[in-house]
Amino acid sequence: QVLLLESGGGLVQSGGSLRLSCAASGRTFSSYTMGWFRQAPGKEREFVAAVSWSGYRTYYADSVKGRFTISRDVAKNTVYLQMNSLKPEDTAVYYCSADRRGAWDLSATSSEYDYWGQGTQVTVSS
Repeated sequence: QVLLLESGGGLVQSGGSLRLSCAASGRTFSSYTMGWFRQAPGKEREFVAAVSWSGYRTYYADSVKGRFTISRDVAKNTVYLQMNSLKPEDTAVYYCSADRRGAWDLSATSSEYDYWGQGTQVTVSS
C-alpha cells in the first residue's frame, strides 16, 4: 500500500512558478514509476509528467514540455513537479500517482496507475 500526499499548490500569476511536492509512504515506493496528472473543471484528467523508479528517465506531455520538470528524491520518498512559465490553461487540480509496475515505458494512461493522492489546486491568473 502506498499513500500519497500532495502539497505546494496555490494561486500564481501568469508567467510565475510553483513547485508541487508529493510525499509517499510505503516501503516499495522506490520501485514505482511516479506520475503527475491534472484535471481542470469540466475536463477529463490528463497526463502531465512521469519519472522512472530510478529518477533518470522522464516523460512529459507536449503541453508542459520545456516548462515543467519532474524529479524524485528516493531518500525522502518525495516526488516534485517544478512548474515554470505558468499559463492560465495550467489551472487545474494536480494529482500525484504511482504505477507499481515500474515498467521501462513510462505510462501516460491514468488507468495504469495504481495509487492516487487527493490532489492540490493550482490556479494561474492572467
